[in-house]
Amino acid sequence: MHQIKKRVVVGLSGGVDSSVAASLLVDQGYEVIGLFMKNWHDESVTLSNECPWEEDSTDAMLVAQKLGIPFQAIDLSEDYKERIVDYMFAEYQAGRTPNPDILCNREIKFDTFLKTALKLKADFVATGHYCQKGEEEIDGKRVYRLLAGADANKDQSYFLCQLNQEQLSKALFPIGHLQKSEVRKIAASLDLVTADKKDSQGLCFIGKVRLPDFLQQQLKPKKGKVIAVPESSLLYQANRVPAGMDPADYDQEILEDICLPQQYKESDGEIVGEHNGAHYFTIGQRKGLNIGGTGKPLFVISTDTRENIIYTGMGEEHPGLLRHGLFVPTADIHWIRPDKALKVGETAEYLARIRYRQPLSKAMLRMKEDGLYVIFENAQRGIASGQFVAWYEENEAIGSGVIA
Repeated sequence: MHQIKKRVVVGLSGGVDSSVAASLLVDQGYEVIGLFMKNWHDESVTLSNECPWEEDSTDAMLVAQKLGIPFQAIDLSEDYKERIVDYMFAEYQAGRTPNPDILCNREIKFDTFLKTALKLKADFVATGHYCQKGEEEIDGKRVYRLLAGADANKDQSYFLCQLNQEQLSKALFPIGHLQKSEVRKIAASLDLVTADKKDSQGLCFIGKVRLPDFLQQQLKPKKGKVIAVPESSLLYQANRVPAGMDPADYDQEILEDICLPQQYKESDGEIVGEHNGAHYFTIGQRKGLNIGGTGKPLFVISTDTRENIIYTGMGEEHPGLLRHGLFVPTADIHWIRPDKALKVGETAEYLARIRYRQPLSKAMLRMKEDGLYVIFENAQRGIASGQFVAWYEENEAIGSGVIA
């Protein structure tokens, strides 16, 4: 009996990874359709000497032609503006640091785009992400696992840490088992136009966008003070892990000291310069301050967008840059594996990271009424509100959350 081919819609971005993903799926016998997502119309915020989305769209079309698969471009810019761009502006305005790539995967590629694919009667959507998918049966129920990519240097599981079981059930990651060099080799052997194309550094599917320029479209410059906080400040008694004490035994006061952001006031330091808007800066940032004569370089340790003040510390070893913990409010906790969700009062040890490509660090997760407290074995540098923490069991992403 003739077997009906499964239909897969591939998000062709005009890059080498999604091109090879599409090719592998064709080889595996799927019926493949290529879709290019147009997510942005405002040409004023792309860099004039870099190729904007038109070139990516053309490259995606040429790849589809070469592979002999149907292709179309779809305009998702309305959804993108509402769900990604507006959210980013609001977060920066509030002095938080959002991660547009994680949001783009959750809100666009595996939601709006996925729904478009399902309307085309697709069985799956596929992307060029460097991660892998596993599945197993637990208590008679199919459970999908989000696993790290085989190329440790390119593993993108962190960017997918907000996906749920339903989204994973429909996802395929055809290049997740390959090294980047192998992907380039395959593209070259197929003579694909994207074979030697540089990896995109821009915002997810917008193109090459300079973030400060992009934000300044809506967030107007506003002069404010830069304050340098000396290391000798007593404030650093907080954020210290009590010696010899098990994190499972910390009381609420200790947990909050370690896991909530440090609050500063003007009298904690001295004015060393001025800036153009606290909402343009993030924790751990060094570039853009343009203040000399301090001996060691200044790093941002806190921003106050209400008072429009930036607090800085001198040198990379300044204790204000380091924290042993973070907090995720209940509403912002996401379990990729709901079967492993912690109940109030429970603790678990995992490996965690707070940014892409950061090595995983040992951490204890402690669930309380108000949310999840994450206490790291080793202090983490530059923990910023609005970013995502993701926790893993070996190479499997188990859950994630937005840092308070």
